[in-house]
Amino acid sequence: MPHVAFTRWDPLRDLLALHEQLGQLVGSDAPGWTPPVDLYETPSEFVLTAELPGLTRDEVDIHAEDGRIIIRGERAAAAGRDIPCEQYHRVERGHGRFSRAFALPEPIDVDRIAADLKDGILTVTIPKSAERGGRKITVS
Repeated sequence: MPHVAFTRWDPLRDLLALHEQLGQLVGSDAPGWTPPVDLYETPSEFVLTAELPGLTRDEVDIHAEDGRIIIRGERAAAAGRDIPCEQYHRVERGHGRFSRAFALPEPIDVDRIAADLKDGILTVTIPKSAERGGRKITVS
């Protein structure tokens, strides 16, 4: 009789593996840092919020076109400080470049998109529209 090996199913491990595979398909500028994002919909708009602590408006790039929005940026390691040490004991805060792209289920009005960065939270308000187009959004 053949031997069968069983392993305990770990849904988190499978989810992380899937996330990594999707990142390879879509492309990612920073596999070590992915800022958390919330994206929700109201009857008239989509609202995207992203946690970007330590970034300035000039370090964030937002582009929208045909029902797709892309957020890119970069955070310097150790906030630009040169820290003399032999060994880090823990590094949890991500740094480097990041890129996040989101497909929206309805056409958007790219001319009326607004973005604001306050207290490390980026809020992008994306009005719905019947027309299609593209433009770069300035963060206020």
